[in-house]
Order: sequence, then C-alpha cells, then structure tokens
Amino acid sequence: MPGHRCDMSVTTRDAEPAGSEPYVRIEHVTKRFPGNGRRGTPLTALRDVSLEVARGEVFGVIGHSGAGKSTLVRLINGLETPTEGRIHVGPHEVTALSERDRRNVRRDIGMIFQQFNLFRSRTVAGNVAYPLKVAGVGQPERDRRVARLLDFVGLLDRAHDHPEQLSGGQKQRVGIARALATEPSLLLADEATSALDPETTGEVLALLRRINRELGVTIVIITHELDVIRSIADRVAVLDGGELVESGSLYEVFAHPSTEAAARFVGTTLRDRPSAATLARLRRTHSGRLVTVRVRDRTGFQTALAATFLRHEVAAEIVFGGISELQDRPVGSLTFELTGPPDAVDASLAALRSDGVELTEED
Repeated sequence: MPGHRCDMSVTTRDAEPAGSEPYVRIEHVTKRFPGNGRRGTPLTALRDVSLEVARGEVFGVIGHSGAGKSTLVRLINGLETPTEGRIHVGPHEVTALSERDRRNVRRDIGMIFQQFNLFRSRTVAGNVAYPLKVAGVGQPERDRRVARLLDFVGLLDRAHDHPEQLSGGQKQRVGIARALATEPSLLLADEATSALDPETTGEVLALLRRINRELGVTIVIITHELDVIRSIADRVAVLDGGELVESGSLYEVFAHPSTEAAARFVGTTLRDRPSAATLARLRRTHSGRLVTVRVRDRTGFQTALAATFLRHEVAAEIVFGGISELQDRPVGSLTFELTGPPDAVDASLAALRSDGVELTEED
C-alpha cells in the first residue's frame, strides 16, 4: 500500500490523538422507512444521532438487533440517505452529493460483511481483483496489488483456490483484502466476526488492528458483541432503539456507564456483578451485608479498601466479582460480605463514599 498511509496519525486507546480532525461526522441524523414497520406503519431506524469518528482511530458501534447499526453503516457509505441531518466523510458532505458523486466517495470506503459476500465462481485472487477491475486498474497493477494484499492477510499461497476450499476465517481475510484493494481511507466492518468462532474472531480482530496501525486506515466496526469492541476499539457508541444513548472512550463507557442501556451491555460482557439469582443464593449462604464496589483505576485501591474496613473493625470477604484489564487499566466490580456492628458497617461505607468510591448495597 502507498507509503503515505503509514504516516496517518493513529489514536491511542484512551483518547483522540492530539490535533486529529474528525473523519466521519454525523449530525442530527434521523432515518425513517415508510411502510416497513408492523402493519405497514413507518419505521424510524435512527433518531437524531450525532457522533464523530476521528481520523486514524478504531470506532465501535454496539447495539442489539434492531438498534439501527446496519442502517448507520448504509448512511455512512451513501447507500441510504437520511430523512433528516447531514453526514460528512472526509472532505465530502455525502448527504449533499448526487448518486454519481456518492459512488466516487464509496471508492474510498472499504466494506467487510458478516457473510463474506465472496464470488464462488472466482478464485481468491479473482475476488480481491474484482473491485480493481471495476475501477479500471490495469492488469499489471491489479496483479501487483492482489499479491501484496494476499501476502498482507497471510493467504498468498491460496490465491488460486476458490472460496469453498477456505475456512470461515480465511474467507473473511479474503473479504478484508478485497476491501483494501482500492486503498480506502475508511473501512466499515458490519458484524464482520459474528459468523466466526472465538479463536478465528481473535485472528481477524488482530488483522484489523494491524491494518489500523500500519496502514492508518480509519475503522468503524459495527457489532452486537461487546467483547469485539472491548478488544479493538479506541472509542465506542451505544445505540438502543435507534437512539445514541452513550458514547466516549472505551474505558469510560465500560468502567462508568451512565445509562441503563450501556450498563446492560457492560454487565453481559464483564459478568462482574451478581444477577438476581446469584444474589438470592449469596443471601442464603452469607448472613452479612452484601455490598458491590466498582473497582477504581487507582494504585493501591484494593489495599485502601481493606484498610478502610479494618479501621472500622468490619470484616470483609469477597463473595463475587471480577476484574479485567481494559486499555491497560483495571475495570470490574467486587461484591463483599460485610460483618460487624451495623453502625461500624455504615461508617465504613460512608468513608468509602466520601472518597469517591462507587458502591451499591445489595440488600
């Protein structure tokens, strides 16, 4: 790929790179489909969505089925037009362009799909070469690019095979090579790992991160799998029922979700908070007060917790929880059984709250 790609700034995992301008801007976008809902009523797929994707970052969009994720992808690449609002990709206001001009913009946008969408009648090399042929790239240059891309994704030795001879992960790597064929600045991945097993998913995500770091390609990854976002994204947006309910750095959304929808996603991934059934079981086997404490990104946090309980002569036993690492910082919760005089337990919890510790009394 051209050398200038490698010079594009790549965001850190915790914030936008200094001075990095937005590459995708979505401004107050609403999308309604007439007659597509139940009994032929209009369906609002997106409602007043605004977000920005910085040049060179990996941006995740998560949400359950029907949240509006795929509609958002089709709006970004100009396959759909919003009912209201504006969309900018690079220097172009996509919503103000003619269909012909939108096609030109799409040449700078690569797409990766859940079901690979490979041509069964074409070889691996033929699939990767197809967008180059459509773009009018000459045969020698096509061959050069195809060989380089297949080498990049680790499939040069399978160039003459057909898709049915490949595993799911290999098919997706062909899809990624094809998406990179026209040297796009933006890559859209729509549920690109949903059909893959966990090990293959990890390999594909590692390849996407390599594309981002080495080629400077901006990536927007759409998924309902929070583990995918957790492993690759710099920032994240949460869609729920067509609305943008939360967005921010990956760590902040995971460690401190401010909406119920985001908290649900975090809970299903980290599994660090006891469910209602687990709480019922814990209450049967533990007579003390149950308190869940959110882990803070602070050196010596657990030591400070223990010291607070000890100072107030409260016995604290961890009965549930989990701590993970995200963007090189701890995230998770711990559920304690606290035993001691009620006023001593109250005093210890008050001390923790005054120190800014987030906690929930489960009783």
